[in-house]
Amino acid sequence: MSTGYHEAGLSQKTQNIHRAIASLQEELEAVDWYNQRADVTEDAELKAVLEHNRNEEIEHAGMLLEYLRRNMSEFDEQLSTYLFSTLPITQIEEAEEGGENDAPGDVSSSGLGIGKMD
Repeated sequence: MSTGYHEAGLSQKTQNIHRAIASLQEELEAVDWYNQRADVTEDAELKAVLEHNRNEEIEHAGMLLEYLRRNMSEFDEQLSTYLFSTLPITQIEEAEEGGENDAPGDVSSSGLGIGKMD
């Protein structure tokens, strides 16, 4: 069975990134389904199983995000900017552009949240 990748002339790296993104989409969809099902069930045992399965899918999604971060500099840049910050999400880019990425309370990967050390 042909995937069409080779015929399209895509590099191996691009093909692998596509596989990771497609898999990430599938994992996130599974997280959503398990989460919805767990939310509405009244059976405590089933709820626990569904939440466990949801959490496994979240683990898989995290692994795929890390793969993408390691293999696409654009993912690395954006994830480094937005993840693990305490700033309001919509203000992070403004803070980065304004040189405020080391503001108190910001624990982004660009700093430890302790301010600049000159």
